[in-house]
Amino acid sequence: MAEIFPFPAYRYNSQRVELERVLTQPYDKITTAMQERYYAASPFNLIPVEKGKSFPNDTPGNNVYARATRKLAEWTAQDILVRDPAPSIYSYSQDYIVPGTHTRRLRQGFIALGRVEDYADGVVFPHEHTLAGPKADRLELLRKTRAETGQLFMLYDDPAGRIDELLAKTSRVPATVEVRDEYDVTHRLWPISDPAIVQQFVTGMADKKLVIADGHHRYETALAFRDECCRSGGSTDRNAPYEKAMMTFFNAGGRGLTILPTHRVLSNLAGFDFERFRSQLTPNFDWYAYPFCDASECAAAYHDFRKDLEGRGREHHVIGMFAGKGTFYLFLLRRAADLNHLLPDVSLRQQQLDVVLLHRLMLERGLGITAEAVAAEKHVTYEREMDAAVAAVDSGRAQLACLLNPVRVEQVMQIALAGEVLPQKSTDFYPKLLSGLTIYRMDG
Repeated sequence: MAEIFPFPAYRYNSQRVELERVLTQPYDKITTAMQERYYAASPFNLIPVEKGKSFPNDTPGNNVYARATRKLAEWTAQDILVRDPAPSIYSYSQDYIVPGTHTRRLRQGFIALGRVEDYADGVVFPHEHTLAGPKADRLELLRKTRAETGQLFMLYDDPAGRIDELLAKTSRVPATVEVRDEYDVTHRLWPISDPAIVQQFVTGMADKKLVIADGHHRYETALAFRDECCRSGGSTDRNAPYEKAMMTFFNAGGRGLTILPTHRVLSNLAGFDFERFRSQLTPNFDWYAYPFCDASECAAAYHDFRKDLEGRGREHHVIGMFAGKGTFYLFLLRRAADLNHLLPDVSLRQQQLDVVLLHRLMLERGLGITAEAVAAEKHVTYEREMDAAVAAVDSGRAQLACLLNPVRVEQVMQIALAGEVLPQKSTDFYPKLLSGLTIYRMDG
């Protein structure tokens, strides 16, 4: 099953730089404003490597990928990046507050190299589809730098918590690295180089299957790069550095895991009439209207309604909608709704997902928004914060906000291990893994 390996990571030299000023969020979460802020933070910030700027006069010898390669070489020569003296596994924790709540959680995992496996081998499982554009960019960057600065976020199932016990032991001493990011998340790192302890991690993971929680594009980039290297070399060397990728592993049953909801915001709907749309949903959904003044009241009504249903022991699928005019609606799937009849091409596992019911029974049937239109983002965009989704409608930038509860971790695991994928933008694992905390250089 899963093969993991210690490695001597390159890490920023804290004697030369302030870690808060040089580490970044993952490349796909970096906005233009964040990119500019990172560039201004430090000349050694990871941003030109993680997500550099392109310029109109770029040439093959001086483009975003060539500049990234030069930066890594310069920083290594200047001892800004220093290679650890021994192969290690890195215990990694994130201390954070769940957005929109006062709940504090601690997520504990570890960083190691993992063998890159084809999906067909039944060791690594995706939970979502990927797009070609991001993979092409990441592949060219990997070709030029032969380095991985960002983490692959992997889940494994360990009900007995044996790996968690190992991690708890390693974190009883002060962390070697402690850094707080811009979202007030505290990241801590403990290198583990003792061969006997490392072997316990290797043995403990040997029977595990892995589900990609975050980083599908980067994993498939690693697959493509491995295949490319094998073709150019004419053979397969299972010990070659390109056969491995840097991964961060978390127990799916760990208490520190958080998935945030991703709300849908609809716009550009010709002739949209909410009353007509609502009436089209009534064969399958009961609805309840709640006047409210702001998004906090909207959120309170949503959660109170679900809590009441849970108190009565009722199975429920609840989807919130706001179309303006100060009224928030909750749609509850009717008890009599026969999902096997309504969604005959959807598995029982996916029939239990609110996001599937929203897209298939509400948006597709009620508004004609097909899966192809969703993929093209013709009408649907996404917001993590409920306030932002409601504000988009209030400001007139959108016509309808569809508010969801998050998918549960066990649902992600069950669906992925069954060989299925969730709908686009179904999961938002929080917090993200910092890029640059450890760096895997294949030529190191």
